[in-house]
Amino acid sequence: MKFKHLLFTPFLLINAAFAQQQPDLVHYVNTLQGTNSDFRQTHGNTYPTTALPFGMHTWTPQTGKNGDGWKYQYLKDHIRGFQQAHQCSSWTRDYAVFSVMPMSELVVDENKREAKFSHANEIAKPNYYKVQFDNKIATEIAPTERGAHLRFSYPGGQKSFLVLDGYTRLSGVKIDAKANTITGWVNNGEGFKKGWKSYFVMQFDQPIKAYGTWDNKTNTTHADSTEAEGLGKGAYVQFKNGVKVQVKTASSYISLEQAQLNLKRELGADKTLEQTKANAAAVWNKSLGKITVEGGTQADRETFYSCFFRASLFSRKFYELDAAGKPVYFSPYDGTVHPGYMFTDTGFWDTFRAQFPLNTLVQPEQQGRYMQALLDAYKQCGWLPSWSFPSEAGSMVGNHGISLLADAWAKGLHTFDPKVALEAYYHEATNKGPWGPANGREGWKEYYELGYVPYPKYREATAKTLEYAYDDWCAYQLAKMTDNKPYMDIFSRQMRNYRNVYNPATHFMEGKDSDGQWKPKFDPFEWGGPFTEGNSWHYTWSVFQDTQDLINMMGGNHNFNAKLDSVFSEPTTVNTGTYHGMIHEMTEMVVANMGQYAQGNQPIQHMIYLYDYAGEPWKGQYHARDAMYRLYNATENGYPGDEDQGQTSSWYVLSAIGMYSVTPGTNQYALGSPMFKKITLNLENGKKFVIDAAANDKDHVYIQSATLNGKDFTKNYITYDELTNGGELKLEMSDKPNKTRGTGKDDKPFSLTK
Repeated sequence: MKFKHLLFTPFLLINAAFAQQQPDLVHYVNTLQGTNSDFRQTHGNTYPTTALPFGMHTWTPQTGKNGDGWKYQYLKDHIRGFQQAHQCSSWTRDYAVFSVMPMSELVVDENKREAKFSHANEIAKPNYYKVQFDNKIATEIAPTERGAHLRFSYPGGQKSFLVLDGYTRLSGVKIDAKANTITGWVNNGEGFKKGWKSYFVMQFDQPIKAYGTWDNKTNTTHADSTEAEGLGKGAYVQFKNGVKVQVKTASSYISLEQAQLNLKRELGADKTLEQTKANAAAVWNKSLGKITVEGGTQADRETFYSCFFRASLFSRKFYELDAAGKPVYFSPYDGTVHPGYMFTDTGFWDTFRAQFPLNTLVQPEQQGRYMQALLDAYKQCGWLPSWSFPSEAGSMVGNHGISLLADAWAKGLHTFDPKVALEAYYHEATNKGPWGPANGREGWKEYYELGYVPYPKYREATAKTLEYAYDDWCAYQLAKMTDNKPYMDIFSRQMRNYRNVYNPATHFMEGKDSDGQWKPKFDPFEWGGPFTEGNSWHYTWSVFQDTQDLINMMGGNHNFNAKLDSVFSEPTTVNTGTYHGMIHEMTEMVVANMGQYAQGNQPIQHMIYLYDYAGEPWKGQYHARDAMYRLYNATENGYPGDEDQGQTSSWYVLSAIGMYSVTPGTNQYALGSPMFKKITLNLENGKKFVIDAAANDKDHVYIQSATLNGKDFTKNYITYDELTNGGELKLEMSDKPNKTRGTGKDDKPFSLTK
């Protein structure tokens, strides 16, 4: 033992020295950002996630009832447990959950055991969560990728109980008082199928004095019972009075033995929670340090790094490391174990727009692994995922897995077989799967025969047409980049189908029936119907692949820019349409008070950057900065709507560094206006790209002139290669727009139509 300890000590010293060299960025992050949310209006729909970047498991306090999607709400003042969590949206609830709750008297009923707390007694950082209840019991959590280190401190002289709740559906527990452990498994959540298990192990550093099992369906306890299996089974243990107990826990989807291996590998060397906390801080500082910002206010930096934190949680790693240290995973698609990498917990309808293009820039190795995992998922379940949680749910609209694949290839991440990718997408585009509207294609036959999805035969038909056309272009683009002419020919026929739902009489995208008739009584303010969580003001801009063609259809730059302007000048009128009442996205648009601009949801989030395509980029610079200042902060009210698996955060992170991914599938990022005086991208390849905007402040939002590596730079976009090759983009900022810069034909970002 002494010999092992001597070997380990220098490693700790090296790690500590390395951590000291990193900038302390964790302190900027507030994991309570966006937690003041409910079904009427969300400011992020988040919970205080304690986790490592893309960690397989996360931990959070629980204010909501078991099974409630509203896991943690800032307005609540009672906590009923601390959960192992995976939830990426309140609307999807959670899976593979169990919770623990410390108390001085044994009360198992979740409604009666909850304890009151104040946010003044709460610390919420990525690497460390702490809360002290009004009853003086304190809970602390520090994360690893597949586990956590917890500590419960009980008041002196009082009893010390810890209750483990098996959550919803089936669970099993086993108490070993001699080994001071609880082991078990849970099976809960809509995407967690019958027979699957998340195995867990908990190791206590204090002796167990008493114990038992219990049933959360009847809230009955069974003293001295060591094992239980069934619906809602849990366990409780008691320690000596007034104790401070540390708990190491880890989980696995593969086996209990793998869970124990995860615990040993990730927490075995940590004698105290402080060590785990420090290790987690080092990991987060390295991850957040991939982008360093200088200038701006303290609040600006807090907002930036809080958003960058959220953008670095999804998709979650679903793989583990076996005894030989090789990646292996339980597949949520075919229910068996495979070698390699797997990722889950994201909806591509949200995240193809910015979260994946951001990760391609700052996490290219992981992104390359992800692309192969997409094709592995296709082989295992027969479909490309569209919304994985953890298996395929098929939520929302579109087949955006192909966007991720085309974008990765365009940016040089050639880690997968493009022919297999195109075959998988072709299957997706010519069939309808069993798991929701985006598993395959609703209306795919009509889309090919008519050139659009007819409404009202299919709900959200115009949104589907627009997103199918973009996805078809992505497939065409991937085929073109890989010299696959047959698939180029197939998808080139559909990639301009957006034209078939554009009404030249109104200059809006509209619903059209099977006979080619426009939806009667068209109202661009009307939500729903042929659109998804939005109206025509939001969806008319969803021609990501061919903005120039949209400009032409609207009559040129002048008309196009005037219509863009109108988005902000129109009243915040809402016609609830087929929703028959205000939904939270409508409320959030009204509260934002930016006309018909609805940053709180995805369909319009790229629209600000379309000024780059139509000769007035200074307007995009103004509106991007205005949206960032007006709609984001690092508080519990920090987002303009649902955060959505890192997408709304990624919009901010990319925009704050001065760019956005209007057209994933190309190697370009459209330019906006950076938030900071100096931004450094510390790239995985060891190079640095610096964005120097020395005169930048809240008033100086306009780019007067620019140089790239010392040469004049007039383009309204920058390429992935220009960024990853390293260098410097120097921006001269002003409080007045330069209306001649970036107006040339060659300054426009990519569009199919030249």
